[in-house]
Amino acid sequence: MITPGKRTQDFGFDPESGVVTMTLPASFSYSEALHYLSRSPLECLHLVEDRRIYKLLELEPLEEPVLIEISEQEQGCLLLRSVEGKPLSPSAGQAAVSYIQEWFDLKRDVTPFYVMAERDPLLSKLAEDYAGLRIIGVPDLFEALSWAVVGQQVNLTFAYTMKKRLVESYGLRKEWNGRTLWRFPKPADIASLTVEELRQLQLTTKKAEFLIGIAKLMDSGDLTKEALASAATSQEAERQLTSIRGIGPWTANYVMMRCMRDTSAFPIGDAGLQNALKASLQRTEKPSADEIRAIFEPWHPWEAYAVFYLWRSLS
Repeated sequence: MITPGKRTQDFGFDPESGVVTMTLPASFSYSEALHYLSRSPLECLHLVEDRRIYKLLELEPLEEPVLIEISEQEQGCLLLRSVEGKPLSPSAGQAAVSYIQEWFDLKRDVTPFYVMAERDPLLSKLAEDYAGLRIIGVPDLFEALSWAVVGQQVNLTFAYTMKKRLVESYGLRKEWNGRTLWRFPKPADIASLTVEELRQLQLTTKKAEFLIGIAKLMDSGDLTKEALASAATSQEAERQLTSIRGIGPWTANYVMMRCMRDTSAFPIGDAGLQNALKASLQRTEKPSADEIRAIFEPWHPWEAYAVFYLWRSLS
């Protein structure tokens, strides 16, 4: 079992090179993060090569996204740098650190999760096998909602295919060193489209309508991450999300889990979760929804982390 330890999270900045050094919490595995980020060759929003992560980040207002390289200098320490010639400024370095802290859920004290998991017959082996795994998030609300809608009732490979088509048709493109990286489309990029245009990507009519409707809500400011974050309870946040056309309980809980960082959220109807539980319980059939609720009840308020570890057991 991983021991969280006392390492403090901090960062340093070299003004000459623009390189940022991040000190990580002890209960974080860079290898597990790389494993998750490398799960599909169709991924277009980041690139993993030689244990380095490349991602376009919007770090300063009114400027083009910056291509950031993330690497592990040594265990417990990450290096962040721009790979496009212009060094990061102090403010851009701070913004990059903030993004990665949210992306990898680095500010969370996961000690209670590990304490709980160590005593649990189902979670204990998962927590030991994948020690240091944290929920890799989707910090941008529109991206999280779009990804969830695209992934409704299709397998993961086809969902990645649909996301890739959406990003390459309407996202921002950056060429670097013979590679192409992308930024996810903004709500305004999708809000002005027609259903027929999105149907060209092989999205269903319903999903096209859902994406355009969500984009319009976000572009107008009627739906914001800040407003969702201010909801008094998880149930209220879920109610707000499910009041939007195209967002049901699975989509709402997926977004609350990976974007809003609600550790008690979990998409109970998720096929991957059901398959992971079936394997972990050595069953011949998937557990029912009532069984899943009963299994998860002792894990409150760490349901989201339990889901992520169960998903990890499938790969």
